[in-house]
Amino acid sequence: MAKLDLKKQYRELYGPSAKECSIVDVPELSFLMIDGAGDPNTADAYREALEALYAMSYTLKFFSKNELKVDYVVMALEGLWWADDMESFTRGDKSSWQWTAMIMQPDHITDGHVATAREDVRRKKDPVALDRMRFEPFTEGLSVQIMHLGPYAEEAPTIARLHRFAADSGYDLRDKHHEIYLGDPRRTAPERLRTVIRQPVMATSG
Repeated sequence: MAKLDLKKQYRELYGPSAKECSIVDVPELSFLMIDGAGDPNTADAYREALEALYAMSYTLKFFSKNELKVDYVVMALEGLWWADDMESFTRGDKSSWQWTAMIMQPDHITDGHVATAREDVRRKKDPVALDRMRFEPFTEGLSVQIMHLGPYAEEAPTIARLHRFAADSGYDLRDKHHEIYLGDPRRTAPERLRTVIRQPVMATSG
């Protein structure tokens, strides 16, 4: 049985250069998503969201492999980040951050499959955030992105570089800051972590 790897299928979106910023048009993709707020390093809500997302994602993978005869690699954790006061976001006041934690799912996964997996996860583990999870399409469209290499705490210069690239290319920023975590901080040295930094944009008005 061949194993589907969406990171390879969407290489442009999940494997950008770390040397140069790029412009991409992100199509509609389907995600398991959980919203929350607070410092991701300390907030119980964030830890609970990840527990539920991974439990569901792996349950769906094994359901697909066993029942649908389609195996695939579980996708990376992703996050949308923002704050009501964006100054608190840029200065790193994480306690006021809002977020959506999410994991992309293959096209063949349906609402019915998710409902079946949810009841299986509820029966076996019943994670706290399970009922806060939703499954829906998400479209970013025109965006700029770059790969950040190194610790999450050192992303600021990379983000600033991406924002300059957007402005120099004739774009304004829109919507939410997006990160895709390709490394596992529990198993990977901080300097070897890889994070896709993405920002939706629109043509500069006027």
